Amino acid sequence: MASSTSSVITLNINGEKYTLPVDHRTTLLDALRERLALTGSKKGCDQGQCGACTVLLDGRRAVSCLQLAVAAEGREITTIEGVAEGDQLHPVQQAFLDLDGFQCGYCTPGQICSAIGVIQEHAAGWPSAVTEDVRPEAGPPPLTAEEIRERMSGNLCRCSAYVSIVEAVARAAEAQPDAGRAGLGTEPKEAVA
Repeated sequence: MASSTSSVITLNINGEKYTLPVDHRTTLLDALRERLALTGSKKGCDQGQCGACTVLLDGRRAVSCLQLAVAAEGREITTIEGVAEGDQLHPVQQAFLDLDGFQCGYCTPGQICSAIGVIQEHAAGWPSAVTEDVRPEAGPPPLTAEEIRERMSGNLCRCSAYVSIVEAVARAAEAQPDAGRAGLGTEPKEAVA
């Protein structure tokens, strides 16, 4: 029986259900890494500032170190382990590999999950802080290097592989031009697929 400070929850991660007891203060990152051995999401700053722990929640980017595991119950969670389709890498993963968008690799899982979210958000017409015309009828702005840098600014790379990361995101966006148009936030399974 769960105490008043813990619960038994079921998390839907990468299409599989995991049931586990957790203390209410357990972050999603700690549940993933320490309880479920899904260690792709990295613990960097543990304060939501570096992006190394970025996952997708219902198709949207989230830093898992600030997300409580109990609050993620009932949501679709995609970690780096669930991004590929079997042996077929996701276009973002392939672009990072082709363009050397990583060096030590520690931040790479968070960068890739964030880039997937960036591409979906951009295709859905979401503006960024550098988007000049934010009117909905203007449609998505060109996905320039400036747009990519702004949209990826929550993910830090201590090795400074930023030039390759920007190139990888641009290439992956070209490979899937309609990503997210199906209704980001309204049909998360389609947005993440």
